[in-house]
Amino acid sequence: MNVFEIKDLNLYYGDNHALKDINLSIMRNKVTALIGPSGCGKSTFLRCLNRMNDLIDNVTIDGEVNFNNQNIYAHDMDVVELRTQVGMVFQNPNPFPMSIYDNVAYGLRCQGIKDKKTLDEVVETSLKKAAIWDEVHDRLNSNALKLSGGQQQRLCIARAIALQPDVILMDEPTSALDPIATAKIEELISELKEDYSIVIVTHSMQQAARISDFTSFFLLGDLIETGDTSELFHTPKDKRTEDYITGRFG
Repeated sequence: MNVFEIKDLNLYYGDNHALKDINLSIMRNKVTALIGPSGCGKSTFLRCLNRMNDLIDNVTIDGEVNFNNQNIYAHDMDVVELRTQVGMVFQNPNPFPMSIYDNVAYGLRCQGIKDKKTLDEVVETSLKKAAIWDEVHDRLNSNALKLSGGQQQRLCIARAIALQPDVILMDEPTSALDPIATAKIEELISELKEDYSIVIVTHSMQQAARISDFTSFFLLGDLIETGDTSELFHTPKDKRTEDYITGRFG
């Protein structure tokens, strides 16, 4: 069962053809890793999945991105609702300058939910799912910016989970973290796929091999190859994939 079906997706930054005829299916409750050298289009593609590229000037997009059988680029698409359903965690942790509790409750309050019991329950559940509850439960009112980098990133994951998304997009979520924090996030991703579909951009092929079920290799705006992660790493079908994986370029 696929959560996304991408058909003939093209994206231009002005005259620069950044994504070229991308066709890709993303499976529900799996981790899909996007790999490739810097500037190859993987983060641009990720941002297409919740229309974050709408925020960039001079971008033109054509093709279809079907999310649960609905083209998200249709004129009647509710983009706010889309970004609720397709949450995002960025490269650098970006907690709001407010308490840990208020970070997680923020999106719910924006939706008009004021009931304290409901907020309390969602905050606790989200922090538990993000594997940070045990570290912060006794200081929920302290400023989130006082947390370590790894804790801040797990808080950002909790903030995304609080809105009960269908999909979580992650753009190099561990690149700013130390190895111990990275291991915690990777372990968390493996647990979260039971409830969410996850698409992760990673610069680390080792990370893709460890945590993803499927991997897609991008190069210069083209989707070169996609498939089961272990097959793609061990028996790539395209010479360019093999050259990248074995370190001949990138």
